[in-house]
Amino acid sequence: MAVTEAPPATRPTAAASRAGAAAVTAGLVLLVAVLAVVDITQGTAAVGPAQVVKALTGQADPGDASVVVASRLPRMAAGLLVGVVLGIAGAVLQAVSRNVLASPDTLAVNAGSYLALGLVGATGVSLPLLASSGVAFVGGLLAAAVVLALSGLGTGTVRLVLAGTALALGLNSLTEGLLLLFPQQTEGLYQWNQGSIGQNGFDGVLQMLPVALVGLAGLLLVARRVDALALGDDAARGLGVPVHATRVTVVVLAALLSAAAVTLAGPIGFVGLCAPALVRPLARRFRGFVRARAALPVAGLAGAALVLGSDVLLRALIPADTAVAVPTGIVTSLVGAVFLVVTALRLRDTAGADAPDRLRVPSRTALLVTVAALVAVVVGVTLAGVLLGDSKLLLGDVANWAQGRAGQTVSFVLDTRVPRVLAALCAGASLALAGTLVQAVTRNPLAEPGVLGVSGGAALGAVLLVTTVPAAGSWGIAGAAFGGAALASAVVFGLAARGGYRQNRLVLVGIGMAAGSTAVISLLIVLTDPFNATKALTWLSGSTYGRTMADVLPVALVLALGLAVAVARRTELDLVSLDEDTPRLLGLGLPGARLGFLVVSVLLAATAVASAGTIGFVGLVAPHAARALVGRRHVRVVPVAVLLGAALVCTADLLGRTVIAPAQLGAGLMTAMIGTPYFLRLLVRSRRAAGS
Repeated sequence: MAVTEAPPATRPTAAASRAGAAAVTAGLVLLVAVLAVVDITQGTAAVGPAQVVKALTGQADPGDASVVVASRLPRMAAGLLVGVVLGIAGAVLQAVSRNVLASPDTLAVNAGSYLALGLVGATGVSLPLLASSGVAFVGGLLAAAVVLALSGLGTGTVRLVLAGTALALGLNSLTEGLLLLFPQQTEGLYQWNQGSIGQNGFDGVLQMLPVALVGLAGLLLVARRVDALALGDDAARGLGVPVHATRVTVVVLAALLSAAAVTLAGPIGFVGLCAPALVRPLARRFRGFVRARAALPVAGLAGAALVLGSDVLLRALIPADTAVAVPTGIVTSLVGAVFLVVTALRLRDTAGADAPDRLRVPSRTALLVTVAALVAVVVGVTLAGVLLGDSKLLLGDVANWAQGRAGQTVSFVLDTRVPRVLAALCAGASLALAGTLVQAVTRNPLAEPGVLGVSGGAALGAVLLVTTVPAAGSWGIAGAAFGGAALASAVVFGLAARGGYRQNRLVLVGIGMAAGSTAVISLLIVLTDPFNATKALTWLSGSTYGRTMADVLPVALVLALGLAVAVARRTELDLVSLDEDTPRLLGLGLPGARLGFLVVSVLLAATAVASAGTIGFVGLVAPHAARALVGRRHVRVVPVAVLLGAALVCTADLLGRTVIAPAQLGAGLMTAMIGTPYFLRLLVRSRRAAGS
């Protein structure tokens, strides 16, 4: 009886599911249509819905018709196309990798395309739009291949984001170096990198439409294979699906879609990450969205709604004459940053904040030799930094300058060069010490002020002051940087504290905070005076250019304070880095100790950023290298890490201003080129240790 009644009960359910899916799809279509109409009516010229209808029917005034046809409609069409292709690209990448955080952003596709176009722009070669799309496609595909090879498909949700973020940082650093070295050839590329759907006519949309259609058609053809991959590799092979070939095909097609979007509008951040996330709950509710052929178009509609909605929101909140200069991608990046944080809080985190691996403990003699060698390196790099540059000096010149007997030319050179060298030394040492404290407190080997968003918060505070009060002094910038770093660290560590700073949650929240800070910084740079924008962009590259002794004083004082705390509390640092129980058994108040060390690390990172700009990966590389050299005890780690950090940043600054003199590259760009491979190496090693 029960068996015979089951089919009638399921048939209405299936029918209701199909009806619900159809209703949701229709609702999304209606939403996109409404947003498209509203988007057309927004702008500097007063063109309302009535004028739009008249323009479309050929009854409008020539002026209104020109505005609608030449600017408003192409902008709306670009938003539709970009949103659809990015939404579909993100959905299919998540499907084949079985990773909810896979997208063109987290696979560094956008960063690879940005670098490829930057390289072409630096050569001065002007390419047609289709050729530029091909260049962007190659760059994005290569970047995605590297990330997928490092992270592994279907393994390690956060490892993929970490690999993509680290590679994107390195690639973006290379591109920013090109922008600073070839400002005329790459003019406008920075604004383009923020992602704007503004168009001059339909030429770009019409040229990219066939590329997008080829990618979409290819994905629909392999949709059944994508569905099979969702069952697992073994099940897919049992159904006769070539797993590896299918994944490669999908990644290539997704990169093609992303390249079309990047070429047309620049990188519109996080649409490929957020759009599938909006559709995923629908698939659990309506069976009609389970299959890829139905889910991919719906993800495309969600992507279009995100892009057009962001554009509408931007123009509604900001005056029309100002909104023209603000890229749409800034809004989508802010949305994506919030999404990453929310995802981190909901993520079932199984990666605990464990203590570092057991390392060999060298003898006291070996420790002394290591410290002596590092001191010699720091002294040598310092002397080289003082003597070398666009004009070379001798030690006698430095001695005369110190005694006030140098000539005018030598005095001018050393008055500008010595503060730069000291700023690099103090900033490197401060970042290394901050990274050491953070890794000890969180027991997380990937924790670092830059990765955790603390440096991004400091940069936001400092850039906010630099762009609004150009005459601000060094103490004011240091205070603003500390305020931004304190706010960012309060959010990151506060949200990640549940569960004891577990690795996945802490890093994801930090990356989300860093992405949000970068988006707001981009907004400030775009909206402010061009001279302030250049100053802020140079400063963000980690440059010590123009530093004075007044700029060095705050970071030097905080570094002295941090070293005193770390040395005096070295035993507490060792206990905090062990586990949760041992400190309590020995009577140590764990929350208070953690808070104290974190406050000191935030002070160190903030003043380092205020002194030398944004310099990444030093707080990651120096503590790791120090532990490898002298073991885990912080009485040994702290001095070695500080010396390593000082030597690394001073060397990066020296190379940046001498290798291609008279042109200069910021120390932050140089350290990113060094730190990115090191960070990726750590990820590969952790993957092997996990047996993935």
